[in-house]
Amino acid sequence: MLYDLNIAWSPGLSSTDLESTLRLSKTLGYNVVALNQTITGPQIPNQPAPISNPIPILTPPHPSYPGGGPSSITTTSTTASTSLPSKSLPTILRRVTLEITDPATTNYRLADFSRAYDILALRPTSDKSFTWACNGTTDPAALISLDLTRPLGYHIHHRTAMAAVHRGSRFEICYSQVIQLSSPNPESARARSTFIGNVQSLVRATKGRGIVLSSEAKSALGLRGPADVVNLMAVWGLGSEKGFEALGAGARAVVVNEGVRRRGFRGVVDIVQVAEGGPERPKSAYEGESASGKQGKKQKQKGNNNGQQQQGQGQQSGQKRKNNDKAGGTGGGGGGGQQQANKKMRKEGKV
Repeated sequence: MLYDLNIAWSPGLSSTDLESTLRLSKTLGYNVVALNQTITGPQIPNQPAPISNPIPILTPPHPSYPGGGPSSITTTSTTASTSLPSKSLPTILRRVTLEITDPATTNYRLADFSRAYDILALRPTSDKSFTWACNGTTDPAALISLDLTRPLGYHIHHRTAMAAVHRGSRFEICYSQVIQLSSPNPESARARSTFIGNVQSLVRATKGRGIVLSSEAKSALGLRGPADVVNLMAVWGLGSEKGFEALGAGARAVVVNEGVRRRGFRGVVDIVQVAEGGPERPKSAYEGESASGKQGKKQKQKGNNNGQQQQGQGQQSGQKRKNNDKAGGTGGGGGGGQQQANKKMRKEGKV
């Protein structure tokens, strides 16, 4: 299965454009996609208030999430309804990306966003916020998504990046950031070169581990096929094997881990419903014959063991008898020799 965990969504996006983008992603081979809402720093609520999710629910939940399964059907949303047919669409998740500048005002709201959305991603914009996103969060974010078209202003160190990977976070590279840039514009050319340099820096810091490839497409024109994406990333330093893993197994790990966090107890213990036992199946004739054959083999083996034990005991008793007879014969011979010596001494005395 292939995943695209970042398709841009905004409240002003029309249903026609959204449907065309989702249908094209299904045609290209993506089985699971995520509609992403980006919230910048000033828009992140600071007060302890409930957080609503405006992204519509278009398909049944993913099997890894609560209520997910082949029999579950969901057609309503928390804020809006939709009439798009779910059979022609990939499985759709709802994601939020928080653009972090000052982590002090955001840390305690991460749990609320995690409960309201399926996937939580962080986009740090400074060295302090990047270090916090990698090491300082209470619960590690599922994705750390960087705007690679802009100069980061800091170096991505290997130790910091791998600390985030070991905690369970993944770094996201959005290829549509560079595809949707217009070529004749000098600023676009500068942003394209900055993107390539940042991608190479991220791949070098992580050694290709813990990377997820997404599109962040704002329309259907920003989508590319999996093979094209892998070839493009291979040119920029990410190997083909790592590229396919970033579209498949790596992205799937993110979805499954986030589902377990929401479905299990404290994200550690998962509650699984055990299937009810059916009626006992009668044994077939073949199974009865095999069972009787096994029992006969066991009895035969037991009889052979008893016979061997009796034979061994008989041999031991015979050996003991033989040793006793030998000892008795030796003693008798010694007594006869002594008597002959006494008779000889008497005869010599008489003489």
